[in-house]
Amino acid sequence: MAHPAYTSMPLHARIHRAIRQLILGGALEPGKSLPATRGLAKSLGVSRDTIEAAYIQLHAEGFIERRVGSGSFVAELTEFQPTRQKSKRYELQRNQVSDLSKRGAATFRGGGVPDAPVPLPFTQGIPETRNFPLQLWERLGRQALKDFGIKALQHGDPQGAEPLRRAIADYINLERGAHASADRILVLNCSQQAITLCATMLLDPGDRIFIEDPGYNGARKAFDAAELESVPVRVDHQGVVVEQVINDSKGVKAIFLTPSHQFPTGAKLGLDRRLALIDWAAHEKAWIIEDDYDSEFHYSGKPTACVQGLDPHDRTIYIGTFTKSLFPSLRIGYLVLPPQLVRPMTVARTVLDGYAAPITQLTLARFIDGGHFGAHVRAMRTVYAERLETLAGLVELHLSSFLEARVPIGGLQMPCLLTCDVSERVIIDAAQRDGIKLFGTSALFAGGKGTPGFLLGFAAYTPREIEVAVKRLANVFHSMTSKQARN
Repeated sequence: MAHPAYTSMPLHARIHRAIRQLILGGALEPGKSLPATRGLAKSLGVSRDTIEAAYIQLHAEGFIERRVGSGSFVAELTEFQPTRQKSKRYELQRNQVSDLSKRGAATFRGGGVPDAPVPLPFTQGIPETRNFPLQLWERLGRQALKDFGIKALQHGDPQGAEPLRRAIADYINLERGAHASADRILVLNCSQQAITLCATMLLDPGDRIFIEDPGYNGARKAFDAAELESVPVRVDHQGVVVEQVINDSKGVKAIFLTPSHQFPTGAKLGLDRRLALIDWAAHEKAWIIEDDYDSEFHYSGKPTACVQGLDPHDRTIYIGTFTKSLFPSLRIGYLVLPPQLVRPMTVARTVLDGYAAPITQLTLARFIDGGHFGAHVRAMRTVYAERLETLAGLVELHLSSFLEARVPIGGLQMPCLLTCDVSERVIIDAAQRDGIKLFGTSALFAGGKGTPGFLLGFAAYTPREIEVAVKRLANVFHSMTSKQARN
């Protein structure tokens, strides 16, 4: 609310003061042209004389210069540097963390999980986009607009467009062995949003949740931001060790899993462990949050049905996404929910962002229904399998003195153990300087002190690009190990 002394000032004086403050604060820099009196008067809904009076006062005080035939400009204030003062003050404020709630501070400390706009070699979790059938996608988008007309431009269904929900249900029932229907699916903007919704809607601050150790850092950050107590569960070659879950479940309300392709180890959760966890959740009235983030890309053996499809008790929440199977900017993920959670979760997402973009959803629905999604996934599965084989062979050829590859059965990245004496952080920093993005695995363990290594993304790079990057990385390792030996 404006101060009474200000509101009692003449209109021209208020305009004069507002412009003066913009100059002093650095928003209007020296030499900046001011609007013509006629145009500003029309914009503000006042008389031209009012603006002229304000400009006359600013000119008299030395804040502006008036040039016949050219207009009015912010004056050069040689003894005063507003821009630098503003910059210093802004930087000071920018680096302060204050006035946040406990949950807000925890969210800020988490640092987010950003993706690089243009992925550097070995950026993990990024699909190939150069092979995407863009013209087909554009044609399907035009068809959706033609068929739905202005309805596609209006507010969307918070639960998601019904054609897309139906298409998703049909697909995952067939391909993932899920038990889904259109009325149980909630379309979201990404899997991270799905994890955040689960954390805030199903658990209270202080509640305990089991997480895989090592495990997905984005989930752990979401749980930390929700002020949950994350309880790490050891992972072996068959996924989470279920005995620990059963023996340490006091007060635990949920477990977060990546059972089809454990992040980051690549292990597949065994069927007996899946069934044991389903029984545990039913007995404890706990939730299983199943993140099926890249199960479309399975390269050896037969994929196991998702946990949600095996659960007769409706205690499993299934998370899926299209950003890894199609392209990152698609920004469509989804939840398959037990019936009793559909309405609460839908209402909650309206508080966050309302709904996902209808046109994109309708285009994706046609892409799936027309068989194009399945065809694209099958094609990329072959491409990615070749690239994984190329990467594994090149790591063995050029990096075996430094890394031990753990070739996965699926996914978009290959884990490697660091076997030389140079620290993980030193290699990450040196590789970054050489234009290579490495994702360290030690931070994915509880306490951030796990086995050092890297996740090498391969899906977005051709065999030739992988070869060039591996050789550059080998040079980085040789340089760092030689430097360490000299010291």
